[in-house]
Amino acid sequence: MYNLEDIQNDVKNILSEKRYIHSVGVMKQAEYLARKYNEDIQIAKTVGIVHDIAKEMSREEKLEYANKNNIYVDDIEKVSVGLLHAKIGADICKRKYNFTEQMQDAIKYHTTGNIRMDKLAKIIYIADKTEENRKYDDLAYVRELADKDLNECLLYILNYSITENVEKGKLVHPDTILLRNKLLMDLEK
Repeated sequence: MYNLEDIQNDVKNILSEKRYIHSVGVMKQAEYLARKYNEDIQIAKTVGIVHDIAKEMSREEKLEYANKNNIYVDDIEKVSVGLLHAKIGADICKRKYNFTEQMQDAIKYHTTGNIRMDKLAKIIYIADKTEENRKYDDLAYVRELADKDLNECLLYILNYSITENVEKGKLVHPDTILLRNKLLMDLEK
């Protein structure tokens, strides 16, 4: 089973100082949001600290890990290999810490989103974008939305992310589009 203190030490030894500081920020924000939305605080903190455990693997290491461990790599991930850190991180946490499927999914979905996201996954996704070390123009507004409604906040972040990727000529993962459309349809009900 997993122990938050042990995992935090592992993460500290694996990641660069900058990425570790970000992960601690996500852990704190996940704790805050879990408390607010009545989700398991210990689980949210644990997933928050470890969500980027595979982020700093090289492109080659990611592709090799995915191949060795039978992790499906879709066409978008073959081009945008950085996205794979979420799937790989989930797999590492399954093997190393015996994470539940829910915890693995929260890690797996924290980059692209997914229509199967539950409350924990939404909390981790939003915590990743709103943690204390982030700096962008409308961060205060995004944090305000996070305090008000997880789905509205998620939709706002997805809209921003999609627009930014389109403007930069980057690929947009289909899971991101599907989640955005699902949220829009749910909000219309």
